[in-house]
Amino acid sequence: ADDHAAEPLRLVRTIALGNVEGRIDHMAADDDCRRLFVAALGNNSVEVINLSTGRVDGSIRGLHEPQGVALVNDEELLAVCDGGDGTCRLFDARSFHSKKAFDFRSDADNVRYDASERRLYVGFGDGAIGVVDTARMTKIAEVALPAHPESFQLETKGHRIFVNVPSARQIAVVDRTQLKLVATWPVNEAHANFPMALDETRHQLYVGCRSPAIVLVYDTESGKCVAAFPTVGDTDDLFYDRPTRRLYVCGGNGFVFVYQLEDTNHFTCIARIPTASGARTALFVPRTARLFVAVPHRGSQAAIVKEYEVMP
Repeated sequence: ADDHAAEPLRLVRTIALGNVEGRIDHMAADDDCRRLFVAALGNNSVEVINLSTGRVDGSIRGLHEPQGVALVNDEELLAVCDGGDGTCRLFDARSFHSKKAFDFRSDADNVRYDASERRLYVGFGDGAIGVVDTARMTKIAEVALPAHPESFQLETKGHRIFVNVPSARQIAVVDRTQLKLVATWPVNEAHANFPMALDETRHQLYVGCRSPAIVLVYDTESGKCVAAFPTVGDTDDLFYDRPTRRLYVCGGNGFVFVYQLEDTNHFTCIARIPTASGARTALFVPRTARLFVAVPHRGSQAAIVKEYEVMP
């Protein structure tokens, strides 16, 4: 029992997703963590969870394989990227009425919003990042990449975007001011580099790979891989928690692996927290120190979201 008390994540509750079927992709939460938006890809919907009641409050239906979700323009809009038809749709974040759709032709996937520029970045197609000016509601650029982008992260103290490009076995570096590809860093140690997290203060990029299941640590100044360590299988999300100096890696093999940063590049696995088979997407909300893990319906396991609290 004492062992269990020391676990770095404590399960607070499970939230039922009703009759959601199929794969679940990425999630977004508003700043004060009142609502959680869940891209239910296989269900062609985005489920809206009220976090004060722990219930699904609403659902945006009629989507085409929603993958990435993000809140935009002081949370007045919700961006949803559809893999099936290649659109990025903007919905009113309260009424969920459709406001505008941007056509990215195919496989619109991960999406990030930069509040300082009021720009939305969309990974799509056979290899590009699309850029939308959300103040003027216009598409302003497409930056070509070697292949389809997976997770990408934006610097807040600089102008770079780091992009996982798994089929090219690269991390692509895009300059947001020039809107062009400025560097590519090879991923030699593994294949299938999908999730990514950035710690700007330590100039480190954490990259989750599936084959083999490892985390690679890149120095963002040199572009070199400086560390590698084994992790959970079938990972699709990972997060760095700066206050606790921990890394959370979520994998479809049914676990969240938690690592403690000991010194410069040395991480120790301090917990393997069981979730459920296929639960490979998650969302970490630093402000409330909560980790949400999406669990798809499989067999007798209903579709749920597991909410964990970070234990100091």
